[in-house]
Amino acid sequence: MSSRTRRPGALVALVALFTAGYLAPYLLPTVVGRLSAGLGLTPTQAGLVGSVLLLGSSTAGFTLAARGERIGPRRAARAGLLAMAVGYGSAAATGIVPLVVAGAVLGGLGSGMATAVAVAGIAGRSNPHRASTLGLLSVSATAGALYLTLPHVGGGHAAPLLAIAGAAALVWPVTARLPATHATREATAASGPLPHRRSGAVLAGGILCWSLAQNALWGVSGRIGISQAGLSEVTVGAVFAAALGAGLAGVTAAGALGSRLGRAVPIGAGTVAIAGCVLLSSTARDLATFATGEILWNAVYPVVLSYLLGLAASLDPRGRWAVMVGAASSLGVACGPATGSLLSAGAGYPAMGLTLCVLLLLVAGPMTAVARRGSGRPLVPGSVHRRGGAPAAVLAGRGPGTSLVPQMGAPEQEVAAVPVTAGRRRAVRSAFGLARPGDRG
Repeated sequence: MSSRTRRPGALVALVALFTAGYLAPYLLPTVVGRLSAGLGLTPTQAGLVGSVLLLGSSTAGFTLAARGERIGPRRAARAGLLAMAVGYGSAAATGIVPLVVAGAVLGGLGSGMATAVAVAGIAGRSNPHRASTLGLLSVSATAGALYLTLPHVGGGHAAPLLAIAGAAALVWPVTARLPATHATREATAASGPLPHRRSGAVLAGGILCWSLAQNALWGVSGRIGISQAGLSEVTVGAVFAAALGAGLAGVTAAGALGSRLGRAVPIGAGTVAIAGCVLLSSTARDLATFATGEILWNAVYPVVLSYLLGLAASLDPRGRWAVMVGAASSLGVACGPATGSLLSAGAGYPAMGLTLCVLLLLVAGPMTAVARRGSGRPLVPGSVHRRGGAPAAVLAGRGPGTSLVPQMGAPEQEVAAVPVTAGRRRAVRSAFGLARPGDRG
């Protein structure tokens, strides 16, 4: 990410892109539910359409992980937003299932491109955890407002898709604050080998399963509330809005907490707590149990996600691991609706919840191990990495006011060879009490 994207206006653009890109996964329950009701699809078929939509998002993320630096942030962001507006808009305008699926795939590709640009830019900032926290706050607030509004707009599939397309159109103007291209030196550095390959691969695999488990439940949460807990769509929408409001509070708390606990404790303990909430929500048969599980779950989920994104950003200041981990998360999200639909149809909601709970507990260990190894790893290459240690890296990551310490992502200073004459060598040895008998002549 070019240094030009670190100006204040670029942060606004990155947060807006993050919001637009993540809005489709956040609205997944209502999208899947309305596809089922409005197009006459079975729950499994609607879940598959949701999975195809998000599979396009993950595909775009993996593609841009290798080519984003060449395309440039502004061009990639605008291409993604255009694909979102056209794809989701066309899907909302028709009731023909193949055309709806085609539009959803195009929109999903656009969501993935917007998200990839956002997370790469966030990784290049001096405080990626703060930037990702702002993004999660924005998308949680937007999705919460839509959950309160959509039940009163109509029962067709068009409303949530038009909302996502409209968000893309609203974000388009702020892309002017992104740089058009990357500096040649930075593009060359971004094409080099990925650092911390083992930790990055473990984190990507873990977050894939982590996202799959949670979104398998999230994709069928609306049906659990309506069919198993006996609630109306308006009540379920109010519960989701309250849950996303709790997510706002959780992300705010995570932003205030910062790095005081490191990354391992929030990721490990948070994933265990999420596993319990998943089990509680899947077994809910009344409003109190359903609301408790959903609200607690959504309060913890964005907190853990913000630390996971910060961990991915710390593995590579150029943002490549952040994009790849984000794409892996989107792939898990994409497989979630189909997984949840198949498990719930075959074994019922409680058995599905138990299966997902076990999966979350299994991936909590590897992700926590990566966080323990990576939480103290300095983000600054060169001399800080070799001699300054973690305290110097922390100072380097604080931005303005630490001009004597290299900033994150700064190139290593070249070491110049200084010729030393014999007379200077004798003077240095004499100054440190290391003079030899032959030095006195």
